[in-house]
Amino acid sequence: MRIAPNARVAFQGERGAFSEEAAIKLLGEKIARVPRPTFEAAFAAIQDGLADYVLAPIENSLAGSVHRSFDLLLESRLTIVGEVIIPIVHNLIGIPGASFEQIAVVESHPVALAQCEQFFIAHPQLKRAVAEDTAGSVRNVMHAGDPSRAAIAGRRAAEIYGGAILREHLEDNKENYTRFLLLSPSGAAVDGANKLSLVFELPHRPGAVYHALAPFANRGINLMKIESRPVPGSPWQYRFYLDLQASPQDAEAAAALAELETLAINLKILGSYPSAESSGGGKT
Repeated sequence: MRIAPNARVAFQGERGAFSEEAAIKLLGEKIARVPRPTFEAAFAAIQDGLADYVLAPIENSLAGSVHRSFDLLLESRLTIVGEVIIPIVHNLIGIPGASFEQIAVVESHPVALAQCEQFFIAHPQLKRAVAEDTAGSVRNVMHAGDPSRAAIAGRRAAEIYGGAILREHLEDNKENYTRFLLLSPSGAAVDGANKLSLVFELPHRPGAVYHALAPFANRGINLMKIESRPVPGSPWQYRFYLDLQASPQDAEAAAALAELETLAINLKILGSYPSAESSGGGKT
């Protein structure tokens, strides 16, 4: 990807969030990071003149899809130009000098808390408190200065806010990864693109999904993901999101897309980009 080293990249959360870690892994330390309080604010950052790109989580290997990102992606005019996958390692972070035995309350994002269920089962005396995001929970604990409070977040958040890591690897499952999408207002072709994302709707009739997928199966094109989301204002109607191992420049993929267009409603290409595995932005 040809992206300026000092490009401004917006993400949801505070400094030290996993989204910031993902942005740095994909684009390097020199990028300007633009933390935004909500997903809506992150997606609006380019239009507001605050950022050049948006990095948004799209799915977690344990928790599943990030539905708000799917919906905002379709509402926006942004195009997927890259992706990155990072491991999610949860740490218990307290103020300097605090000990684990002092901790009474642990706060974090609800997904992070849920991914550390075995830790809380083993320590039933700990009360959980929900926060807006993981890094923000560390910032809150540091500002409070209370040795009985701790947060669950990544190591980067501890480093940024001066927290002390009291316990490492709290996550129930070590195979915990989140995939992020890099979004751009430009629809220009991306070098090395080998992954294709699209969305469409289908008429209500028997075999509609089967026939929509057949153009790709018949040409040996690998379907990497399928996700359905409700169509707002149309009860029991759904949109289908597909990730394919293909590029629209490939003749077989172009033929499959042309065939799908005759079957689907509101077909839209969301982006063609290098997969994380092939671009060095995969699991570590």
